Amino acid sequence: MVLALIGALAAAVLYGAGTVLQARGVTGRPAVYACGLAADGAGFLASLLALRRLPLFVVESAVASSVAVTALLAVWWLGARLSRRELGALAAVGLGLVVLAATAQEGVARAVGTEGEVWLCGATVPVLVAGVAAYVSRARWSGPLLAVVAGLGFGGTAIAARVLVVRTPWWETWREPALWALAVYGAVSLVAFGLALARASVTAVAAITFVVETIAPTVIGIVWLGDRVRQGAAPWTVVGLILTLAGCLVLARFAAPEDVGDVHGGAAA
Repeated sequence: MVLALIGALAAAVLYGAGTVLQARGVTGRPAVYACGLAADGAGFLASLLALRRLPLFVVESAVASSVAVTALLAVWWLGARLSRRELGALAAVGLGLVVLAATAQEGVARAVGTEGEVWLCGATVPVLVAGVAAYVSRARWSGPLLAVVAGLGFGGTAIAARVLVVRTPWWETWREPALWALAVYGAVSLVAFGLALARASVTAVAAITFVVETIAPTVIGIVWLGDRVRQGAAPWTVVGLILTLAGCLVLARFAAPEDVGDVHGGAAA
């Protein structure tokens, strides 16, 4: 379990560092920007490793908490300033993650079989339809809907990684429907998140995405995939989720590289 927890925390650190590196690189430093993308890629791999052993509610909360890492690095590298509310949010995220780690029960996901993986693939269709509908619409709700689609995509990626069966030899895994679902959800989430940022504020987009990508997999993991908490620890798990999500929502303004760059030398909102 220790290695899986390290993987989840490493994903948070790498995603957070990737955001700040991209913020610095976008100002004409392509090598730095490339390092940011590499950090994102490494964070994704670390999260996949963590998902093999840890419940979805732990890993997805850790991934969402990358915004706290971004906030800390933005203070160090970009001269951002944190308000007392944001300092409290950092403490809440840290405490929430500790509680979640302490209450989680390690284990692999319940086998869903080929039929379950096919259903997971099929679920990409309504997500894609919602994303296309939001993209072609110019209504005010299109940005928030794209954020919801992004959250579903990120959550779907996590679920697919959790149930994916790695075959022997490993290259035969391409036959697994869950692998294809992972690829589709991953592409949809990245595109939808970028489009949402172009139509709504980074705070709103990040907040919606954080909530959807954490809550949806948590429910699915507990109800269908056998994710468990330690006996008698369920109330504490809820507390941990609330603390982590609440802290992430307060820190949501640090979620996009461009927005992180804008806080250079400025006061916190």
